[in-house]
Amino acid sequence: MRARIGRECLYVPSCRLGIYVALRHWCEPGGRVLMSPVNDDVILFVVLAAGLRPVQAPLSATDGSIDVDAVPDSVWNGLSAVLTTNLYGHPDPAPELRARCDRLGIPLIEDAAHAIGSERDGEPVGTFGNAAVFSLSKHVGAKAGGFLAVADPGLRAPLEQARDALLDPAALTAELAYAVRPYAEAAVRGLRLAPAAWWALRLLGLQEREEIRMPLRPAALQQALGTAPSLTGFHSWVRVDMHDYRVAPGRLRLRRIERLLAGLDDRLTAHRAGTERLLATRWAAPHPAGTPVQPLFRVPLLVADRDAAIAALARHRITVGYLYDPPLDTYAGEPFTDPSAHPANAAWFARHALPVDPLRAGRVIDVLTAAGIAPARELPGG
Repeated sequence: MRARIGRECLYVPSCRLGIYVALRHWCEPGGRVLMSPVNDDVILFVVLAAGLRPVQAPLSATDGSIDVDAVPDSVWNGLSAVLTTNLYGHPDPAPELRARCDRLGIPLIEDAAHAIGSERDGEPVGTFGNAAVFSLSKHVGAKAGGFLAVADPGLRAPLEQARDALLDPAALTAELAYAVRPYAEAAVRGLRLAPAAWWALRLLGLQEREEIRMPLRPAALQQALGTAPSLTGFHSWVRVDMHDYRVAPGRLRLRRIERLLAGLDDRLTAHRAGTERLLATRWAAPHPAGTPVQPLFRVPLLVADRDAAIAALARHRITVGYLYDPPLDTYAGEPFTDPSAHPANAAWFARHALPVDPLRAGRVIDVLTAAGIAPARELPGG
């Protein structure tokens, strides 16, 4: 990965742990971090665990990226850092965010979990900020691990020390669960045992959400704030769907990650081809002419009735994941985050985005067409 993006890289057991390490290094407790409200709720809890106040940014309604110009000056002037999302692999406006951060003298941290192959202005996502955190669970398909990339190679040693201080020892049970998970999932799905698959994933701590968002538990969360900065008080939120997020990897895990990483370029090529096909449909937001097609992790089709689209796909055993609705300011409220100054676009995007796996582009197009799923046309204020 160092050779791929030209930055010093440090392995981390999970993207969420990598973000925590970065926030603790670059931000003093009590600071404020601009972030996207259309994001995994785990990341909100990671920011809170780092002793920081999340500030929700206005977004573009067509792709869910941060709208730099819509952030009020009063918000910019009170920030300690900016955390991008690069939602589904679509790049946030990193050059503009980098310029803003430079003027303010604050760090830019790139969450590139969905964007391991994406570029902005010909440069890889993850090369604009002081640090970037990538996931090996997404395009690579390793279902574990990630890495923290840093602009200053001299920071690798202290960040490695900070990571190691947070790690739990390698556990045999975690390694065994990791080893059998792909086979268990394939078996229950091949036998059309969807309830059994769901039960097995819950048993392994890999699927815990009953709804899109996990329960906030505000009273317990308020109490946890008194323990920050620390992961301990926030463990029950940060561990959701990934109980081994801070467990040191064993040899089996590292070998499998290395093997899968060797096939990354082929996977990116397949994702780009599927993305291009989906962007040509009537459900996709217009793709700017002359801009390259990214190898998106998921393609957010914009549909009028997302529930109907999800149900139609489910009838053909196509599961839709990575939904982030409602936005985090609606989900968490002012006790735990500063709401966006302009929330309408984020709410609209969160309600209408249907994240589609580009590797299943053809089948998804066929199902949505047969079901008569209408595109979402009316943008906020339109």
